[in-house]
Amino acid sequence: MQKSGDVAGGKVTSMSGPILRIAVPSPLAQTFDYLPPSHWSSAPLEPGIRIRVPFGRQRRVGVLLEVAASSVIASVRLKAALEILDATPLLDAEQLELARWASAYYHYPIGEVIAAQLPLLLRQGGAAHIRVESRWCLTASGQALVPDSFARASRQAALWLLLRDHPQGVSSAQLRAVYTGWRRLVSSFGARGWVQACAAITPTAVRGSQPSMALPLNPAQAAAVGAVTAALDGFQAFVLDGVTGSGKTEVYLQLIAAVIARGRQVLVLVPEIGLTPQLIRRFEERLDAPLAVLHSNLAEGARAQAWLQSRAGQAAVVLGTRSALFTPLAAPGLIIIDEEHDLSFKQQDGFRYHARDVALMRAKRCGIPVLLGSATPALETLHNVQSGRYRALHLPERAGGASTPVIEVLDMRQRRLQHGLSEPLLQHLEHCLQAGGQALVFLNRRGYAPTLLCHQCGWIAQCQRCDARLVVHQREGLLICHHCAAQRPIATQCPDCAATELRPLGQGTERLEQFLAHRFPGIEQVRIDRDSTRRKGALEVLLDRVHSGHARLLIGTQMLAKGHHFPEVSLAAIVDIDYGLFGADFRAAERMAQLIVQVAGRAGRADRVGHVVLQTHHPDHPLLRRLISGGYPAFATAALAERRTADLPPFTSLALLRAEAPDADAPLDFLAQARALIGASEDIAVFGPMPAPMARRGGRQRAQLLLQAGQRSVLQQRLRVWMPQIAALKSARKVRWSLDVDPMEVL
Repeated sequence: MQKSGDVAGGKVTSMSGPILRIAVPSPLAQTFDYLPPSHWSSAPLEPGIRIRVPFGRQRRVGVLLEVAASSVIASVRLKAALEILDATPLLDAEQLELARWASAYYHYPIGEVIAAQLPLLLRQGGAAHIRVESRWCLTASGQALVPDSFARASRQAALWLLLRDHPQGVSSAQLRAVYTGWRRLVSSFGARGWVQACAAITPTAVRGSQPSMALPLNPAQAAAVGAVTAALDGFQAFVLDGVTGSGKTEVYLQLIAAVIARGRQVLVLVPEIGLTPQLIRRFEERLDAPLAVLHSNLAEGARAQAWLQSRAGQAAVVLGTRSALFTPLAAPGLIIIDEEHDLSFKQQDGFRYHARDVALMRAKRCGIPVLLGSATPALETLHNVQSGRYRALHLPERAGGASTPVIEVLDMRQRRLQHGLSEPLLQHLEHCLQAGGQALVFLNRRGYAPTLLCHQCGWIAQCQRCDARLVVHQREGLLICHHCAAQRPIATQCPDCAATELRPLGQGTERLEQFLAHRFPGIEQVRIDRDSTRRKGALEVLLDRVHSGHARLLIGTQMLAKGHHFPEVSLAAIVDIDYGLFGADFRAAERMAQLIVQVAGRAGRADRVGHVVLQTHHPDHPLLRRLISGGYPAFATAALAERRTADLPPFTSLALLRAEAPDADAPLDFLAQARALIGASEDIAVFGPMPAPMARRGGRQRAQLLLQAGQRSVLQQRLRVWMPQIAALKSARKVRWSLDVDPMEVL
């Protein structure tokens, strides 16, 4: 292996030809030196091109970072690259610099960081060509035909009508979707002089054909659009802090139109795939510009094409989830991050970056503004506003005259509950449905019940690979672990005492759906969670039932609470907020407050008065009282004061070292040795080693070590020294370990 950090005889070895310094995807935190391929024609090689190289016993695709004149590797040890895959750079200088920064900040191998910037097909060495399809149209003689010309040939008549109704031509993809054997039909028309290939198109980007007019802005919206528009020529971070239903999307749309008018591109990030269909529709309706969509549910070919067309400047708007952050832009103009507070923007394994934070760095390097939108901004974001690093833009009122929903707290103590629902809540649901409204029932727990219990001896169904209980999924007849995905049939007999009285305890969305169908017969309902939307297109079908008004009872998890616009929903109910009021993680209260506000925001968004019902056994909890009396701003002010007192982020910086292995001792031994390398320091506090909150997961024992520093620069400086020392430990080879900088989940 030719590591660029290796030394041959302690001297730098000069070469007669260039040395290719390549970032190869691997766990090793360095680049690798190669000679050019044997068939290389001495053509200039630019950083950013892909090169196939031998790597151990494998062949891998890396990206050229530098052409050097010398190497620290002896010439006889250097291997030649196998193939130059690109004539011009696939990644430009801005992307390579962003990758270097992210690799250094998150202490993750540069080869893996750069691989994360590429779609899978390009990562594997696929051709970086934008797909071109022919467009077919009628010739003059074809246009002179009449329907009677095809009296006995219905397929030919249908083809002729399709071509006649599309004078600009019909693409191969359109023909393929309608006709089996379309090529034979087109060939037949061509032989008679009726059809010709009239143009070539690049089929990505969705484009709105007849954009609708912009909506009138209220003064706060107009001020927000004006502030960002005035800053389009340089970097500035804006926070669009708007109450739910305040018209943030309209602000986005008018800003996007302004950027497109300048001939530049906009990158829009959303936290969940479920939000993309409605945004695509809104963008199609309003923007006369091509739109590229990137998310994990896309076919790899479509994803690569969208990426390439964005890079070529053929897509004016790029809309996607977290990984779309790295999509290249030929003319970047603005980055928008919707629901910036959402945990989904943090990658939780592998390259553990935070898309919001990397987007800010990307915008700064490109010299363009970034807009962070949320009704419940993260406390880190609000702290940056208070520090003057970000500029706040406020939307204090709901758009269109919609009123703020009324929040009612239901004390569940000593109340009789039916599947977790109190009688007052059921009465509210009944009144809402009788009035013709829609109601949303939120429970952030999928499945039928979280526990299966033996009533005779107390046995509980546990996962054999995790420190977790198996969740009952009654419709599928399975017990499923929501952590490692292990599953087995629902037991009919207790394995400990052989009793047959096994009871599901607690509520999940599946159980609520079953009960509410019995309680409100004849009312169509939809359940939106990860189980009900697993099939491709299922979410869109369910949302269409909601928007059409056919489904009047909505049951779901966080997928239902994020950013959706349901104008007919007048009642929103959270079945149980107690699990978030006493979480062990210091961010639990913040997330619960955000969740309450976001769910409440689904109600009363049009002309209906919104009503929100919260069920709790702790109606006097300080968090709850403060949130209801003063709203999210009052909560955030108090929460930031508590964080400052406790020396917690955003007033300190954290890094979490995790380790796991089949046995419990290896992770703890490794972390103990890692801690010893840090030594005593007044600037950095170290907590642990300690078992992880879920010590056993997927059959592996897990532990962690937490570092805390008052200044981010101090922590980063120590990590730069510490990480190579950790990697050199013999115990590091006995565990899987990873570093999480700025972790979003600590306990």
